[in-house]
Amino acid sequence: MLILHTSDWHLGRSFHGTGMLQAQREVLDQMVDTVRERGVDLVLVAGDVYDRALPAADAVELLDAALADLVSAGARVVLTSGNHDSAIRLGFGGHLMGAAGVHVRTRMDGISTPVVFPDPEGGSVAVYGIPYLEPRHAGQVWDVEPNHPAVTAEAVRRIRQDAAERCGGPAGDTAIVVMAHLFAAGGAGSDSERDIGAERPAESGTGDLLVGTLGQVPVTAFDGVDYAALGHLHGRQRMAETVRYSGSPLAYSFSEAGHTKGGWLVRTAGGRVTGVESVDFSAGRKLAVLRGRIDDLLEGAEHAWAEDRWCQITVTDPVRPPQAYRRLKERFDGLLNFVLDPEGAPATAPSTYAARLAAATTDLQVCTGFVEHVRQRPATASEADLLASALQDSRRRADQGEGSAA
Repeated sequence: MLILHTSDWHLGRSFHGTGMLQAQREVLDQMVDTVRERGVDLVLVAGDVYDRALPAADAVELLDAALADLVSAGARVVLTSGNHDSAIRLGFGGHLMGAAGVHVRTRMDGISTPVVFPDPEGGSVAVYGIPYLEPRHAGQVWDVEPNHPAVTAEAVRRIRQDAAERCGGPAGDTAIVVMAHLFAAGGAGSDSERDIGAERPAESGTGDLLVGTLGQVPVTAFDGVDYAALGHLHGRQRMAETVRYSGSPLAYSFSEAGHTKGGWLVRTAGGRVTGVESVDFSAGRKLAVLRGRIDDLLEGAEHAWAEDRWCQITVTDPVRPPQAYRRLKERFDGLLNFVLDPEGAPATAPSTYAARLAAATTDLQVCTGFVEHVRQRPATASEADLLASALQDSRRRADQGEGSAA
């Protein structure tokens, strides 16, 4: 069997205010071509199918068309929900869709129920889909610690138990494939991924909870699994021979300018993974990240390659050049992110969302920073007050719930 591992489609996303739907349509067409040309039997989408819990109508239409095209090209599909998706909305109609060859896994109670496919090369393949697990909720349901490593370990334990009973375990003739949406320890992130695992171990004197590190899941959590198809990180990468991120099919931040986008083709036979190779996609405008003094940026022939790309340009002149943005836009019409970083100037606040998140010290700063990141302008004072009130109410409700449980 030939499996195409993808993730993080983020349908409906914009890039610095520029719509990406056409580029997303192009890259999905390339996936369909890959299915048809390479004879792919199964396509995996490991979470973040949409970019938001309430996707726009055109994003829903695009997913509908893409799934129909993949099935028409000869593949079956398994998709799971990520932290950007609404599990309930994405899972709507899942039972009916399964009959058509599209299997949706968005519920905790379906984690230990695989989709089993006969392998044309002998044996079979059992695909277990782990949707994004919210640690507090999953921890309560399963009575484990409310953090990503613990709930993931419990999910994989349940999968191993079912595989041993249903499929003969790792020694049988069934290849065990696990899909999961999480941050694996040691993975390389980018600016376009939303934090999914901030731990909050202690309270500050102001009542805000301190933000700690990401809830990273050890790669060893997937020991004994024939292949772990991971989603969330947008760079294609190999965590272990059988544990990999496909990355997003398109770049969603300028930090991904150096990425080669695509997925993995995983071949199975006789209940084993027999080979993994990369497959590349190329759609939409490429990215360029430029830095320098404005005269060099405007006149240097070495920058000609960036003229037809989406650009992030940092101007380093000690004094802000007059009409810098307009002048750069004349040469680089794809200029989307203009940054001033004067040489010799004192250090300023972090300029990227990932850096601002790392510098945040309270929950309120995380919330207002996210508003600014999504909307491209800071939260107003009244909005910050509303967020602070909501956080306070959330803590009060959590404290009442913990007190009654005790």
